[in-house]
Amino acid sequence: QVQLVESGGGLVQAGGSLRLSCAASGSISRIYAMGWYRQAPGNQRELVATITIGGSTNYADSVKGRFTISRDSAKNTVYLQMNSLKAEDTAVYYCNVRSGGRPSEYWGQGTQVTVSS
Repeated sequence: QVQLVESGGGLVQAGGSLRLSCAASGSISRIYAMGWYRQAPGNQRELVATITIGGSTNYADSVKGRFTISRDSAKNTVYLQMNSLKAEDTAVYYCNVRSGGRPSEYWGQGTQVTVSS
């Protein structure tokens, strides 16, 4: 059984920082990438950041320069360091893993990030 468990969300003032973690357990074959997505009420789920197993990163324009994605392969964990947080960053953040196996992707349960102005 594959499980992705996010942690680190919470309430923070604008300009503050949070660090999200996503720990994966169980066997996942041929991982292509891990990443973070977010969804605010009334909005579509959107890409925040991804990192490939080779270390290449990709960020949404809205978070470039503020967020940093990283991973610890030995711990099967991906992180999202969020600095200079804005109210518009308020959303549920979901961990994602893309794989060449079946299924081809996995999702965490989500962790709430609320940024107050």
